[in-house]
Amino acid sequence: MKRLLIIGCGDVALRALPLLLPHYRVYALLRNPARHAEWRAKGAIPLAGDLDDRASLARIAGLADAVLHFAPPAAGRGTTDFRTRNLLAALSLGTLPKHLVYISTSGVYGDCGGAPVSETRPPHPQTVRGQLRANAERRIREWAIRNRVNASILRVPGIYAENRLPLERLRSGTPAICAEEDSYTNHIHANDLARIATAALHLGKPNRVYHASDDSELKMGDYFDATADAYKLPRPSRLPRAEVERSVSPALWSFMSESRRLLNRRMKVELRVRLRYPTVASMLNALRDVR
Repeated sequence: MKRLLIIGCGDVALRALPLLLPHYRVYALLRNPARHAEWRAKGAIPLAGDLDDRASLARIAGLADAVLHFAPPAAGRGTTDFRTRNLLAALSLGTLPKHLVYISTSGVYGDCGGAPVSETRPPHPQTVRGQLRANAERRIREWAIRNRVNASILRVPGIYAENRLPLERLRSGTPAICAEEDSYTNHIHANDLARIATAALHLGKPNRVYHASDDSELKMGDYFDATADAYKLPRPSRLPRAEVERSVSPALWSFMSESRRLLNRRMKVELRVRLRYPTVASMLNALRDVR
């Protein structure tokens, strides 16, 4: 059986695991030893290692036929993703994997003024978060070309699920931007993202970028309103853009300020993914049916 290594063992990786186990012997790189039992119980083989400590990654050299790289960059260290640098260096010390899938962010595009965005649009990251991901993408693509590894990059927007909705934000009364000044936002359900990542392992073309995004065309305030209505919470107040910027944290504003509409045809045609939740509304309606 082929061997697959998961890097970044969070919520989406756990959702992907049942899809992977019929096809791979799955290894999970874990920084926290307390999580080993959880992953072992779910059928994976835990490995101790820390992407911030290159020496701890010696065991992964030559281990895997395929790699799923979900790990985010470390914050506060400039715009170089040292974690991806360390991972690629470790993988290069042994027999190379044949496939690597990297979970990036649509934030590499920066603000697009609400325009439709295809995968051919050049990255123009305007936040440190986006610059770190763009750095990781460049490293992976250069490494993959040099070593003839089939690498796929998934540019991912806001991930949501039943346990990943902005309920605390709504309960705290954080304002939204008034409709005429609001930003378009993009979404993907965590289960669909797990399925897209798995499909990219089998069907992704070499050094190819895919948008892992659903079909919603929502402005951010409309997303908050729909969630509030589904949970019978008050809708957020709407304020002019400049007032919202002054009232929220810089980290939150970095998400609210960028506007784009991701096109996902390449994902559907090349990866043959049929979304279980094609829109945010489809999940919220399903929640209403069971509550």
